[in-house]
Amino acid sequence: MGRLIHFEIHVDDMERAKKFYGEVFGWTFEDWSDFAGMPYFGAVTGDANEPGIDGALMQRQSPPPTQGQALNGYSCTMGVEDYDSAEAKILSAGGQVAMPKYALPGMAWQGYYMDTEGNVFGIHQPDENAK
Repeated sequence: MGRLIHFEIHVDDMERAKKFYGEVFGWTFEDWSDFAGMPYFGAVTGDANEPGIDGALMQRQSPPPTQGQALNGYSCTMGVEDYDSAEAKILSAGGQVAMPKYALPGMAWQGYYMDTEGNVFGIHQPDENAK
């Protein structure tokens, strides 16, 4: 028990956030606003038969975190097949580098970015040759 089964990303501009995550990671969205009583879109992040979880974009209910403050909450990390290609998509879609690409030696490439809503997330490309 206690396995992570759902995530929520708080956003200021729902359409802008849907466009960002749709373009960068290929996510699709289902309108669950009637159930939540506010703008709330379920995020389908991939094939249900593959490892991973789905989540949602939720209308932000308070001011966003200020840039440069310590993370207060959880950071989601998305697995990618090609780190550099994923980074290019992130930057092209309006994201910004929060912590540049670095090696987890013998394991993977990792880095963190800020989405169009000011949220920090990571990307991770497995690579035994990373150093």
